[in-house]
Amino acid sequence: MRVFVTGASGFIGSAVVAELLGAGHEVVGLARSDESAAALAVAGAGVHRGALDDLDSLREGATASEGVIHLAYQHDFVDMVAAADDDLRAVQAMCEVLEGTDKPFTTATGTLGLVFGYPTPLGRTGTEDDVPELSGPRINTENALATFAQRGVRTSVVRLAPTVHGEDDHGFVPRLIAIARDKGASAFVGDGANRWPAVHRLDAARLFRLALESAPAGSRLHGVADEGVQFRSIAEAISRHLDVPVVSVSPQEAEDHFGFLGFLVQLDNPTSSQLTQERLGWQPTHAALIADLDEGHYFNV
Repeated sequence: MRVFVTGASGFIGSAVVAELLGAGHEVVGLARSDESAAALAVAGAGVHRGALDDLDSLREGATASEGVIHLAYQHDFVDMVAAADDDLRAVQAMCEVLEGTDKPFTTATGTLGLVFGYPTPLGRTGTEDDVPELSGPRINTENALATFAQRGVRTSVVRLAPTVHGEDDHGFVPRLIAIARDKGASAFVGDGANRWPAVHRLDAARLFRLALESAPAGSRLHGVADEGVQFRSIAEAISRHLDVPVVSVSPQEAEDHFGFLGFLVQLDNPTSSQLTQERLGWQPTHAALIADLDEGHYFNV
């Protein structure tokens, strides 16, 4: 299958490209810069020049493909609504040219939609069959894809855990490590019993391939291996490797200690991937989050 991949040179996207090529697919990646184009060429993928805000380039890439995996996203924590709106426009542009073709279109949202998508907390472990009741960033993308599934596009959404980990990670975990180094302490909020799901990037990459190949139209899938790692356990692992104390901070102190992560580190987001594993035959095989931290590569300076 000729697959158009946006975000193809990113942390997750580069693993997806390798996974697709290893399974015999032809890959064409979206490249905004010469650096991204060079990385794709080295990986053995074709190059389609364009950008996430260049909707014509996205339409051209999708039209010339037999399937799309959309992973590019502008992670703007200052204006998350604007970033999500930009992403929704990109998704709509690509899906519109795929209407009536039954070609697959797969993208990523997040399990945190199960936190923000309901008027009150679920009070249980979230599943793939949970459909958020509220609108909001990334949730609107899920709803749009459900509509395109009825218009002849084989859409699927992979709700990724907030912690997608592995070597060269530059997401939440490295930020927590940097904060612990700067503050001289590794912290959690309250009793630290709130839970974050997690998945290794290589397991996530395999799930995207399986979704592209066989997920039914309108599928909601969970890229989750650890259903919920207590935040205290993450702080303790960071403490061990940095040789700094582990401390509890109050909810009122969280923003001062964690900065813009102060709200996120308090969220409880237990999430199951049992239905994804049953429906697609996906089995996470790579290191769990704490084991990955204990391998030490996160702490190499």
